[in-house]
Amino acid sequence: MKLPTVRVGTALLLTTHLANAAYYKLDSDDAIRESARTLAFDLMSYYRGNETGQTPGILPGPPPAGDYYWWEAGAMWGAMIDYWQFTGDDTYNDVVMEAMQFQVGEGRDYMPSNVTLSLGNDDQGFWGMSAMLAAEANFPNPPEDRPQWLALAQAVFTTQAAPSRHDETCNGGLRWQIPFANKGFNYKNSISQGCFFNLGARLARYTGNKTYADWADRTWDWMVGVNFIDDKYNIFDGAHVEHNCTDINRAQFSYNNAVFLLGAAYMYNYTDGDETWKSRVEGLLQNTIDVFFPDDIAYEVACEPRMTCTTDMLSFKGYVARWLSTMTQVAPFTAETILPVLRKSAEAAVAQCTGGESGRECGFQWWSGTFDGSVGAGQTMNVLSAVSSLLIGGAKAPVTNATGGTSQGDYTAGTAPQDPLTMKPLTTGDKAGAGIITFLLLALSVSMFAWMSLGDA
Repeated sequence: MKLPTVRVGTALLLTTHLANAAYYKLDSDDAIRESARTLAFDLMSYYRGNETGQTPGILPGPPPAGDYYWWEAGAMWGAMIDYWQFTGDDTYNDVVMEAMQFQVGEGRDYMPSNVTLSLGNDDQGFWGMSAMLAAEANFPNPPEDRPQWLALAQAVFTTQAAPSRHDETCNGGLRWQIPFANKGFNYKNSISQGCFFNLGARLARYTGNKTYADWADRTWDWMVGVNFIDDKYNIFDGAHVEHNCTDINRAQFSYNNAVFLLGAAYMYNYTDGDETWKSRVEGLLQNTIDVFFPDDIAYEVACEPRMTCTTDMLSFKGYVARWLSTMTQVAPFTAETILPVLRKSAEAAVAQCTGGESGRECGFQWWSGTFDGSVGAGQTMNVLSAVSSLLIGGAKAPVTNATGGTSQGDYTAGTAPQDPLTMKPLTTGDKAGAGIITFLLLALSVSMFAWMSLGDA
């Protein structure tokens, strides 16, 4: 895929603006670290949770209270963990620790009661993936009386593997939303499956437990079977259960590709280079570059052409950069393809960070070479992730229980009683039973009213 003709001259624009991007230099590892340090500071300026009277762990929101939904903060802490492991700067580690521990919820499974009424499987999944990253990166462990990173990732996975999250509609798969009354409960989407698949693959590699890998296999097969992944490795957004998931929304988002790519790379690693998983990684990687990296510059194809991106979508590029870089460690054969693309995309990213009074604010449209005025936590996180990911060559590969991982797991985490947030679709018997109960209650009410009226007479 090539950029539209309006973008002819991108290389010239990029060269010009790189010379003017005074704050962000990428010509050495030290320069990259310094650029990342500034970007991390600017990203954390959006966070208010460590201020008096504010809620730890979340970005301002959700709308209308602020721009950001709960999940994006969970994703941001993952970006900050990667920032720490790539640069060695531990300035924000205590803030990350407090944030991720404060939001674990009463069941220690990232379903805190204050967000349960608007909770999606993808929302919970992003927090779980950040906990998984903390375990893989040997991020400092919480105090012993607090839930540990590996146990938190296991809890998220286990709650999502529970029968209450799965049903027979569309022959399986997770719904988007968890509470049955939420708009979107009737929708099964790729990102929910992707988070679950990603966690399963990573837990399989970390723990060596085949059960996680079996779930990852089944999830990939389901995605292909329902045509959310087609034969060219396009990944589509999702479909509705009332149509048996045949009314596929064919919108394509970069984080869907990236979350499946990283999971597939972990499955390749877990299976010691299985050819099937290698083929899947190669096919999906090529599709990702073709669709989302025209001219090797990150581009959100579903919304960027007319800048109709939501706040959520404005953060997707950063996850892609982080997850592609990690792929080069767990599936090293991908490095030759990935690293040059990440470098050129990061150069484009910093070239347009010339906005605001500081002259270093970052926008969203990296291909343009100019600051587009679109600012926010997502836009800054994107550039931070693109820049810090260039240091992947000096970072330690994700650890496992067998290769130095120190995080303590808990196979029982997430095995609480039936999830009260979900409800299976009503059967004919359920409806008949409800009708009988309603009739009896109505008859009892009429009888009581008649008795009361006779008493008054």
